[in-house]
Parts: sequence; structure tokens; C-alpha cells
Amino acid sequence: MTQRLMHLGAFLYPTGHHVAAWRHPDGQPDAGVNIAHYRHLAQVAERGLFDLLFLADGVGIRGDDLPALSRTAIRYVGQFEPITLLSALSAVTTHIGLVATVSTTYSDPYTIARKFASLDHLSGGRAGWNLVTSADDFEARNFGLDHQMAHAARYARAEEAVDVVARLWDSWPDDAFPRDKASGQFFRPEAFAPIHHKGPHFNVRGPLNVPRSPQGRPVIFQAGASEPGKALAARTADAVFTATQTVAEGQDYYSDLKQRLPAHSRDPHAIKVMPGVFPVIGRSRTEAEDKFAQLQDLVHPDVALSHLSNLLGTDVSAFDPHGPLPDLPVSAGHVSRQKLLIDRARRDNLSVLDLALSMAGARGHWQITGTAQDIADALQERFETGAADGFNIMGPVLPGGLEDFVDLVIPTA
Repeated sequence: MTQRLMHLGAFLYPTGHHVAAWRHPDGQPDAGVNIAHYRHLAQVAERGLFDLLFLADGVGIRGDDLPALSRTAIRYVGQFEPITLLSALSAVTTHIGLVATVSTTYSDPYTIARKFASLDHLSGGRAGWNLVTSADDFEARNFGLDHQMAHAARYARAEEAVDVVARLWDSWPDDAFPRDKASGQFFRPEAFAPIHHKGPHFNVRGPLNVPRSPQGRPVIFQAGASEPGKALAARTADAVFTATQTVAEGQDYYSDLKQRLPAHSRDPHAIKVMPGVFPVIGRSRTEAEDKFAQLQDLVHPDVALSHLSNLLGTDVSAFDPHGPLPDLPVSAGHVSRQKLLIDRARRDNLSVLDLALSMAGARGHWQITGTAQDIADALQERFETGAADGFNIMGPVLPGGLEDFVDLVIPTA
């Protein structure tokens, strides 16, 4: 039997995943537009034998609370567009996967298919698409809308979009382009096959004006954990990025998703579940706790509350910060993340401010603070008990958080 291997992604936020990372003495304040910074991160991750680099993205600045926005580097303020960035990083890496987030709500299938096929050619077959549907009004207002589409409408559009993208990637056979100078034939006419798609959301003639890429179909990630998100992932994704707090939550999500695949004639092993994890690593547990405390001391309370409001889909500034989180209406945006945070507040008896400060680092993802052995043991437990196939590693401050993981947690033998 083939040994099961743990998959690792390096989830790169510019300065790091902690909301105050840019203020840390070891942070790189201009990281979002510093190509040397990203080049270093990519090469560190490749040295650490990571499977992939993972870039989140939003097509607009999230929020209009200017005092809070001005104090954070984590709301898509001042950073590269991800496919452009990964194209540059493809030239300074050799084997690591390159996964970029692109929204089906604000990008048409032809554009998505063309960009990822191009990245796949540039990288020698290392491109991956993290499919999202976007989740706030601030993005919608950059595309002629006053408000985001309803959750169900976004996912209906995504279901059709991913099918069109896949058909476009397949619109040329591998041998369609002989480029024969002697005969003067650049491509075989019989290989020309428009897809002629007509659906509720898209009319696309095709074919793609990029030849079939090295992978044929770049890897598809899906990041939604709502019911429509899991349904879409089970049918189309190769991997999912999710947020689970406890081992039991991870096992529930893992088994739920895997058991959906046979209905789509897919083997459960065809999809990899990779939760996010925010590791704070020290040479001792005390050192790790001190590292996290130093970061927490840099968090402005207004920033934490503003960021929590964005994830909950409700302005929490009117609530008693020292009181319990009130019952909230279901978010029109981050549906699954809202539920996760509410569940955590109830389970751990957190006040509004406690919850805001607790997610200033991991933003609802699993957080571990301890030695390298502590981190490795915790990852191994979830990997071996049916809660994950691997993890997206979310360094608190970059580059140090990623360097610590590679140098201390990953086995050297």
C-alpha cells in the first residue's frame, strides 16, 4: 500500500496572518508590493518541500472604517494581484504549486480559463485555481452593483462558471498544434472545436486561445464550507481549504465532504482536505506564548472589532465589547465563517472583544502555540484521525513564521 503523505500549503498574506503583523519588529511593512519579499517566501517554502503556495485575494478594499483600515494590512490594501505575482514567482521556483484565488462572481469563465492556462504554461504545469464567490458589498461596488449577489445566486453562477472553465481547458487536444514549418500548418483545423456554451449566466463560444496546458486542467481548490460550497467542492474540486477549530469539527467536515464524492462518480481520495493552521512556534512553550502575546499587544481594539464585523457580516461596534455576542442574523457573505465564530464564542464563553482579539491572528482558523514538537504532534493527530489530508500553514509574521516552520517543524531526514 502506498504511504499516505501529508500535503502542505504556504498560505501567504503579505506581512503575515496576524492583523498586527506589519507592526512587528520583524515584519516587512511594504510586503504587499515587495517582490523580493515574495521571492524569498516562495524559495523558503520550496526548500521546505511544500506542495504549494496559496494566495487569497479580494477585488476591493474591504470596509469603509478608515481609522481601522489605516491600521491594518490585511484587508487587501496595497498588494499585488495574485496571478501576476505567481507568474513572476514561477520564474524563481521549479516544483512548488502556484494557487491563486479568483472569484467567479466578478470574473468571466473565459478570462479565468485563459489566465490559469497561461500560468500553467509559464510554470511548467504548476498552476492552481482557488475558486471563490466573493462575500461583501465593497467588492460588488467595484463592478457596477450596490450590493453583493445573494449567496444562492453566487453559487449558481459558480457552478456554471467552473464547468465552462473546464470545457475551455479541454477545448484543444494535446496534439492540436503541430507548428509544422515545412507544411505551413500551425494547428490542425479538425482540432478546432468551439464549446458553444449557452447557460443562465454565460454564453461562451470558445475555444480557448491558449493551447492545452501541461496539466490539461490546473488544480482546482474550493474554499467555501457552506452547504452550497461543499456541494460544489464535492463535484469539482481537487482540494479544499477550510477552517475547523477542533479535532471533532475537522473529522465531521472531512467525513461529510468525502462521503459526497461517490454521488459524482468520484473516489473519496480524489479530493484533499487542507484546513488552515496558524502556528506560533518557540524553542519552548513559554517562548511561543511570549511571541503571541507580543503580537496581541500590537492589536488596536478598533481594528480587531472592525475585522470581526467584516467576518460576522454585522457591525459589532454598537455591542457591549465586554458582554456576550448577541444572536445575529445569518450573514449574506461569510456564512460558514460566521457560524464558526459564533460557535466558538458560545463554546468558550467569549465576550465580543475577547472573540475579536482571539481571531486577530488566525481569523477563525485553528491556532497552535508551542514548540516545534507540539506543532508536529498536533498536525499528525489530525492527519491520522481523519480530520485532514494536509494543512495550509498561516505564518503569524512573515517571513519569520514560515522560516520557523520549515527549519524547526519539518523533518530534516
